[in-house]
This record gives sequence, C-alpha cells and structure tokens, in this order.
Amino acid sequence: MKLLGVLIAAAALAACTTVQSGELRASNGRDAVWITDKPCTSAAVLARVAPQWRERLREARARWNGDEYRACWIVNGSDAHLLYEDGDQGIVPLADFKQDGA
Repeated sequence: MKLLGVLIAAAALAACTTVQSGELRASNGRDAVWITDKPCTSAAVLARVAPQWRERLREARARWNGDEYRACWIVNGSDAHLLYEDGDQGIVPLADFKQDGA
C-alpha cells in the first residue's frame, strides 16, 4: 500500500512538529486548508488507513472552489500530507500554515 509507506516515513517525524491549540490555516486566494492537533474523526479517512497509523492522523478541513471537504493529515517531512474522505490526497508545506485569523 503506497499510502502506508508515506505514513511510515511521516510517523517518524510526527513527534518533531506539533500544531498549537486551535487551527492553523494555509490559503491561496479563496481556497484554504485548516489543520488541528485534534485526532482524526473521519470514518471515511480512517477506513483507508492501516489501523496502526490511525491514531497518528489529525483533523483537517479544506475549502476548494467554494466547496467544503473533511480530511485528516499527518506530518511528512516539512509538509502536511492531507487525506480526504473521497480518497484524494494533497501536500501543503508546513511553512504555509499560519495561526487562523492572523
């Protein structure tokens, strides 16, 4: 499983980067991604990930072209690797995230 390989690599770095309480946001015009340090609660995302990695995933959400999407994320090097409920994935550099409202 290709995703499992990404999660294994990311898990080693997960302890090095944490999100402060609240949400962090990365935006590009009207599109945005929010990440939190809360555990992932999306059953659709969790069902796509091997059980031993589920506890490492954190809650996320995104707005793309005006539509809202639920997701979960994990650290992958210097990026946030996002896993969406429909199976899509995305990468956003951690440096792009700022405190929401800042």
